[in-house]
Order: sequence, then structure tokens, then C-alpha cells
Amino acid sequence: MKRYLIAGLLVWVPLGITLWVLHFLLTSLDQILLVLPEGARPRALFGFDIPGLGVVVAFVILFATGVVAANFFGQRLIRAWEAVLGRIPFVKSIYSSVKQVSDTLLSDKGQAFRKALLVEFPRPGSWTIAFQTGAPAAAVAPWLAGEHVSVYVPTTPNPTGGYFLMLPRSQVRELDMTVDEALKYIISMGVVSPRLHASVVRDTQDVAPPPLAAKAPQEVQH
Repeated sequence: MKRYLIAGLLVWVPLGITLWVLHFLLTSLDQILLVLPEGARPRALFGFDIPGLGVVVAFVILFATGVVAANFFGQRLIRAWEAVLGRIPFVKSIYSSVKQVSDTLLSDKGQAFRKALLVEFPRPGSWTIAFQTGAPAAAVAPWLAGEHVSVYVPTTPNPTGGYFLMLPRSQVRELDMTVDEALKYIISMGVVSPRLHASVVRDTQDVAPPPLAAKAPQEVQH
């Protein structure tokens, strides 16, 4: 009975959590419809709500915003909007910080969270997974001896919290795994191991085992 119960849990727990997350996202995005006038909402037009309509509306808004921002007039409009926000004392600090982080993370040219690393943390001899976020700032780099990299060490099983470290490049090891695989490895607390890439398998097979040490000839006692 215990074996069957565990087998049932292995089927329903991932499915239930997935459905719960999807339901949370759909209901959250459906709140976008509240900004519409009362007469333009689905309940007023059709007499009932349409689940998931917020996802479609959010996609249309994002796509339309991207189209506007990609042309010359849209860029001038965005710069004017940012200039207005830059004059508001408290809003300026929040908006500028969030924009710098989002530009770094979402830009194709950015290097943040592009590499999974193996670092010693929190003490020598103890290793964990980290992500490279860039290089130390110009105001910090002169105080560091040698080349350093900025890394983010996430906590498990919640990777949204963690530690920011600046480590010598010689003390970090680049891993042959994707960021998604590293996140799964961290969230699962090491239970879900990343797959071994073909390059790693090939390199492992090419390495010959070390030769056996030859036994020294025994001295003949006379």
C-alpha cells in the first residue's frame, strides 16, 4: 500500500503544482481586465467571464508596446516619458534601478545569468552552484587584486534569494550546463541532476586511465 501511495503522489504532486501555478498566473493576468470600462468587460458583453482572456490582452499590450518602441517616434516618446519620471525624486531611484537591471537581464548583448558556475561557498572546501552576473564595477575593481567576476549564489529551494559575491576568476569553475538545468538542480536541492552533455561525455571517454605504477624490483639479499 505504501508503494502504491508513493507512486500516486509522484503522478499527482507535479500535476497539481503545475495546475496551481497556471491557475495563479491566469487569475493574476485576468486582473488586467479590471482597467477596462465596465461596459467593455466580458461579463457585460457576453454575460460571463472568459478565463485566460487576460493572457491574450497582456500579449497584445506587450506586442503593441514593442512595435511602438522599435520605431523612431516611439523611442522619442519613451525618452520623454523617462525624463518625466526622472524628475520625481522617489520614483526616479526605483525606476532607474529596475530599468538597469531589466536592460541587463533581458538584453541579448548582456552576459548576466548566461553562465552557470561552481564556486566555493560558504567556506573553502564547500561548493555550490552560482551564476555569473558580470564584472565588478569600475569603482570597486581597483581595490581587487587580479581579475574578478561578479556572481550570484541563489538559495535553495527558493532561488529568488541569495548572495552577491565578487570572486577571483581563478576560483570559479564554468560548468557545461544551461541556466535552466542549473536552476532545476538548485530548486530540487540536488535531486534532479543535469544531463551530461555530449562534449563532456566525449572528453571523459578520451581521457585514458592513469597507468599502473610499476613495482620496484625487490632487492636480493645475500
